[in-house]
Amino acid sequence: MRVHKSSEDYLEAILMLKERRGYVRSVDVANELAFTKASVSVAMKKLRESGYVQVDEDGGLILTEAGLAIARRVYDRHRLLTEFFVRLGVDPEVAARDACRVEHDLSEQTFEKLVEHAQKKFEKDS
Repeated sequence: MRVHKSSEDYLEAILMLKERRGYVRSVDVANELAFTKASVSVAMKKLRESGYVQVDEDGGLILTEAGLAIARRVYDRHRLLTEFFVRLGVDPEVAARDACRVEHDLSEQTFEKLVEHAQKKFEKDS
């Protein structure tokens, strides 16, 4: 289930937009990520061909089961890392940017250990 960072970013953006708005079009993804419509169009074609995204009759983007699994994994990592960094005292905007950079590159083992450590630390401090 390993895909490129850029594909993960697109899938995560589709999930986030779907949760916020209920409906997602390519133009919404372009605006969210500050990419050109042409770049998003090319990416959506690749994601459709890879079986991660479908397009409904109105042009709405729908994550497939495989696409949703990737998007959730990345989005969950993003939220947990952001919260962890904020609890360390990092400014929330900086924490969110850093989480976006780190979420793609941490191994599953390192991420799990980081979460485990954070849970113990924050439970102890509560």
